[in-house]
Amino acid sequence: MIETVVESIRVSLVTQHRVVILREVGGDRHLPIWIGRFEAEAIAMVLQGVDAARPLPYDLLTNVLGELDTKIEHIVVSDLNQDVFYAAIILDRSGSMVQIDSRPSDAIAVAVRAEVPILVDESVMDRAGITMGDEDEAEAPATRPFEEADAPIDEEGLSAFRDFIDTLDLDDFGRRRD
Repeated sequence: MIETVVESIRVSLVTQHRVVILREVGGDRHLPIWIGRFEAEAIAMVLQGVDAARPLPYDLLTNVLGELDTKIEHIVVSDLNQDVFYAAIILDRSGSMVQIDSRPSDAIAVAVRAEVPILVDESVMDRAGITMGDEDEAEAPATRPFEEADAPIDEEGLSAFRDFIDTLDLDDFGRRRD
């Protein structure tokens, strides 16, 4: 497993789609995951230190688990299948580890609230991880993102991904606070 941190939430100025960028701790690979607007805002609020007037569902979940003496251990982005990422929230309930299926965006929103590690399976990072060049340009990983390892390279699809990365606006949500 590879430990990551939320580097930023980015927004395409053209499409308004959001992507969360996970950065490998002690490495140079990044994992971009498309997420919804509400999930992006929920994650960005924590990164920027903004409190919601009322608890969001992620706050509710962490509060309920705390009241039930269940500790959130970590989350893991565990798989990538047909362009869909899969994740789990790992809980410690009285010494028994429990794995709860989750969308990555929801798991990340919980993780930033609970201040727990965000782990990525090595195979997921190998297939979908990218390195960012000196000017934040995405460089293709050894195996192309969002494709099966043995699939032929779709240069047109990869070009669209590079175009998206080039249109991201970092100032909309800010960078991760340390």
